[in-house]
Amino acid sequence: MAGLGRSRGGLSSKIHAAVDAAGLPLAFVLTPGQAADCPQFITVIDNIRVPGPVGRPRTRPGAVAADKAYSSRANRAYLRKRRIKAVIPEKRDQVANRRKKGRRGGRPVSHDSDLYKERNTVERCFQKIKTWRGLATRYDKAPESYEAGLYLRGSVMWLKLLASTT
Repeated sequence: MAGLGRSRGGLSSKIHAAVDAAGLPLAFVLTPGQAADCPQFITVIDNIRVPGPVGRPRTRPGAVAADKAYSSRANRAYLRKRRIKAVIPEKRDQVANRRKKGRRGGRPVSHDSDLYKERNTVERCFQKIKTWRGLATRYDKAPESYEAGLYLRGSVMWLKLLASTT
């Protein structure tokens, strides 16, 4: 999928990211600016690969905290199938639709509000990524170049952590 598209502000793109508890990026997906967030959720989760000291890389986090833009039945079902705890608040219109259906609407969605407070690590990761001026102002017009810059910045963030621990 191309990573550059039309939105109200002109040509733009969205960065969807998976971030660990320390605020370090695990996976990126770049989409056109007009694309919705919700359909990209499964793609981002599937791109997570955390290598361990031995064996296969980890692909299943214990919990996923996401904002309301990623709230959908399909995403919750996907997380349930993979036995991952969903920490995603329900959208207002989804609550109203569920209540309108009465008993057939199902149970209210619950999420751990204390765990949801940790979602700001994603926002802090974006802040660190955009300290690189070229990424913040989108100097690279080709989606491939911009995505390469994202991965380069993510690698530098990881290298700084590894250098400080040794």
